[in-house]
Formats: sequence, C-alpha cells, structure tokens
Amino acid sequence: RGTDPVIFFESQRIYDMGEIFVKEGVPEGYYEIPEGEPVRRREGSDVTVCTIGATLYRAVEAADELASMGVSTDLFDLRFINPLNLDPIIESVKKTGRLVLASDACERASYLHTIASMITQAAFDYLDAPVATVASRNWITPAAEMESSFFPQKEWILDTIHERVLPLPGHEVTTVQSTGDLLRRYRSGV
Repeated sequence: RGTDPVIFFESQRIYDMGEIFVKEGVPEGYYEIPEGEPVRRREGSDVTVCTIGATLYRAVEAADELASMGVSTDLFDLRFINPLNLDPIIESVKKTGRLVLASDACERASYLHTIASMITQAAFDYLDAPVATVASRNWITPAAEMESSFFPQKEWILDTIHERVLPLPGHEVTTVQSTGDLLRRYRSGV
C-alpha cells in the first residue's frame, strides 16, 4: 500500500494445503494485517517456537507431538522479518525460558540468526537454554524428490528441541546429520 518497495515471498510448498488458522474465512472487503506484528498461533508455557513462512505447518505438527509428551508450545507465526515487533516474542521467552526459530531459508546467513541475537540480547537473563535455529540445508535447492531432506521437517524441530533446548521424554533423535548419510538413505529408499 505504501510507496516504498515491498517484497512478498510465497512458498509453493503450501499450495496444496488447506488453511488451518482462518476460521471465519477471508474478509470480502479491503483489510490489512498490522505490519511487523507476529501472531500467536498457540499458547504454551514450556517452549517458544517462532516460524517464518511454510515451516509454520511443520511447527504445528511438532507442537501437536510435543503436547502428547506433556510439553506445551507457545507458537508464533512471525509473518514479517522487517519490521518485526519482538516484544511479544520477548514476553513469551520470559515465560518459557526457551526459544526455537524455524524457517525454510538455508541455515547459513539466515535472518533467523539476527532474530536469535536480538532476542538473546533482550532476554538473556530469562533464557534457560541457548536460542536454537532450524533451517534448510546449506545446499542448492534439490529436485522435488529430495524436498523432505532439504526443508525442515517436524522431526528436525523435535530433534533440535531435544538436543539443544529441552530434553523430551522418550524422544529418539531422527535427523540425518551429514550429507553422505542423507544421500545413502535417499538411494536406499529409507
């Protein structure tokens, strides 16, 4: 709506998915989303998870599994990277003491690290664990057959929480750590 340049990204990974957060439907008339305001998708008290883009849907799956383990997730859809109001995230981190950031962007040079740094500086005294990030592999985007090995999955979020943020009862790590292991699994059909 403004005269400044605006960049809007949309993930093709969500084209075949139904909307799970719009209960009343999309308004028929003109409407605006407050610029820079994240939206809380779930209220929780054990761990804060913030997502950008299509990774929100993997985070919802992870939050469902965490709930079955007795871990409640304060889940945010950041929706923006700049501007971004960090106040709701900081308040959540003060409550949970833990933060995981997730995005489909490659991990290297990801804006997630900037957000992690800002939150760490603003809420350091409230953190019970280091801020953790979950992002895509540092590769060139592969063919569709390997998308589940490239883009973050529910298991990656759960593994990150278990290994770096909050040990999960009965959780077994599933994430493949090396490219060689990943290619071997792909070729063997695992």
